[in-house]
Amino acid sequence: MTSRRARRGAATLVLCLGLLGLPLLAGCGGAAGPGNRAARADAPAPRKAVPQQAGPRKGPQNAAPRPSVVFFLGDSYTVGDRGVQPETTYASATGRLMGWQVVVEGRAGTGFVKTVGGEAFLQLFESQLGWRPAPDLLIVSGGHNDWRVPPPRVAEAARTLLERARQRWPGTHLVLMGPLWGNDTPPPNELGVRNALRNLATQMAVPFIDPLAERWITGNRLTHRGNAPQYIKRDGTHPDAAGHRYVATRLAADVKRLGLAHPLRRPA
Repeated sequence: MTSRRARRGAATLVLCLGLLGLPLLAGCGGAAGPGNRAARADAPAPRKAVPQQAGPRKGPQNAAPRPSVVFFLGDSYTVGDRGVQPETTYASATGRLMGWQVVVEGRAGTGFVKTVGGEAFLQLFESQLGWRPAPDLLIVSGGHNDWRVPPPRVAEAARTLLERARQRWPGTHLVLMGPLWGNDTPPPNELGVRNALRNLATQMAVPFIDPLAERWITGNRLTHRGNAPQYIKRDGTHPDAAGHRYVATRLAADVKRLGLAHPLRRPA
């Protein structure tokens, strides 16, 4: 009996080992012995997921800078005379050169004091520009049509306009541009207007651009001297298409010199 049981047990052991194909030391019930633990320890460690590199974050610090918004206010030099549209004047041409978004306003024949239809620059500022969201830069160009007005009166009107703009748009940069002329010999009172505007700009700490002192236009169309025959129309006063493009290059150079090539409105 005992011998039969022994033989049956031995046969069962052999069958178990054969079916599982395990080493003799491994248990039949599948429990892990020391050899199994060693095999798992020697196997390659499972790979860890490697986080992918994040691309550059897109935010305000990485966004492309927006174009500066620049408003112009002026007379026929700025908005155009007969047959010349605002989009072809020096103001719009300067915007294209500098990559600005521009709004060009004003009226032919007007000035700081000189009115057309009862409106001078201050009234035109209120009706055309003052209600708009604040720009980065306001360029006021005038004085040509004020040449018969006493210079102190012109300066006082210009002060009122610039103070109004500062009050309306505290963070906006301001530039005052003196009168333009169709030749290099403006009348004495026009030079007085220019001087009064230049002094005002100094008092108000506003950058001043002086086309007369910088001799943007030289000579005279009638005498065929200087650049006037090339850039001034037959009326002897207003720039032609090439003249507006030329004036734009001079203004752009001055704006860069003033550090306002890419003006941004200051926090109010």
